[in-house]
Amino acid sequence: MTNALAEQSLTVPERARPWISGIESMRVTGPLPDSFTHAPDTAARLVVRVEADGRRDALVVGPRTRATYHTDAGRQVTSCTHLRLGPGAARPLLGVAAVDLVGRAVPLRELPSRTARRLARELAALGEEEFTARLAELLPPPADTSRSRLLRAATAALSTHRDRTASAVQDVARDLSVSERQLRNLFAEGVGLSPKHYARIDRVRHVLAHAADARWAELAATTGYYDQSHMTADFRTLMGVPPKAYFTGRLPRATPCEAPAPR
Repeated sequence: MTNALAEQSLTVPERARPWISGIESMRVTGPLPDSFTHAPDTAARLVVRVEADGRRDALVVGPRTRATYHTDAGRQVTSCTHLRLGPGAARPLLGVAAVDLVGRAVPLRELPSRTARRLARELAALGEEEFTARLAELLPPPADTSRSRLLRAATAALSTHRDRTASAVQDVARDLSVSERQLRNLFAEGVGLSPKHYARIDRVRHVLAHAADARWAELAATTGYYDQSHMTADFRTLMGVPPKAYFTGRLPRATPCEAPAPR
């Protein structure tokens, strides 16, 4: 993370919470680094950016299965707002399954649903102070189906928290009375990742968030790894480097206002 960014968490309107799990607003207050990291992420995001020349764009950035490192920050962005989509939101809001967004950045206006086109048109015109007031008006009423409830329960069980490690995939399937194959299909449609990969990414993101708070061995134990070597191996697989190399500054930290170029 760079100190050239002023960040603020915005309140998600209650009516929007079935669709949006979090909103982050960021303003660039100094020069961004030339090199930066995109960490793995389990969620798709709507990203609204304002460039130095005043041009605005609205993108959908899909889940990322591994970290990527870039040596050119590309276009200068002065501010951006990230809206994290909740599990199962991609198909009803954007008209595509989450698995079709993995590793991609797509202009929001190019997605097939009417809601996506409306969001592309309206979000790019909103100022930071207008997001929470207008967002609920732009989203359809949520459909609380059995599949959406099942997916929310499964993602919660496979997520890592300070006071609770993630459950094993087979245990989650058993507790929810579905087969592991059904669970994989549910995750492909609603999250874009397999349940196992979802849990691995969420666990590594927990390490990224809490590495400054604990020693490596302690962090490995509280995050649900067998031991420190298991944590190091998993971190290296998803981040490309071991934890110590990443956190000692040998590699650039994330620049959240940059998104991969649409393709």
